[in-house]
Order: sequence, then C-alpha cells, then structure tokens
Amino acid sequence: MVNPEGATVQIRLLHVSDCPLVDQLRITLRAALLKAAVHVAIEEIEGPCPSPTLLIAGVDVTGRAPEPGAYCRLDLPTEAQILAALSR
Repeated sequence: MVNPEGATVQIRLLHVSDCPLVDQLRITLRAALLKAAVHVAIEEIEGPCPSPTLLIAGVDVTGRAPEPGAYCRLDLPTEAQILAALSR
C-alpha cells in the first residue's frame, strides 16, 4: 500500500501450516482493506510462529509483544485494529 505521503506499508501474515484460524484472518483483513480503499501486496509467511499473526509495518496489529515459538493464537485482530494500524 502507498499512503498519501508516498511511503510503502508492509503487510505480513504469519502462520503455521494448516492453521485453522488463518482463513478467518484473511477475511477480516480483506474487509478492512476494502473499507480503507487500498490495494496492497500481502506477504504470507509459513513457519514456526504464533499463528496467525498480522504485522503491519512490522508491528503486531493486536499490540501484543512478539513471542517466540509456534502456537495457536486465539486473539485474532479485529477489523478496527487493522484499520487503526493502516492509518498509522
């Protein structure tokens, strides 16, 4: 995404293989991007990480501090959190 100032926003979706919650996060992210009226390239990274995690400009949109290891996250980002992260 390119914001009005011309800076590119980096979006990364981190998840483990077969994460049962990643599809729900994809749906929420798409809805937020439609509301924000932006088109972005989303980099999906599969590996040993808290899953799913959404990073915008390198920051977890839930405000959670980074933790190592692969485990299932139940605190999926909300549309409001994603929109707030996009506006920063």
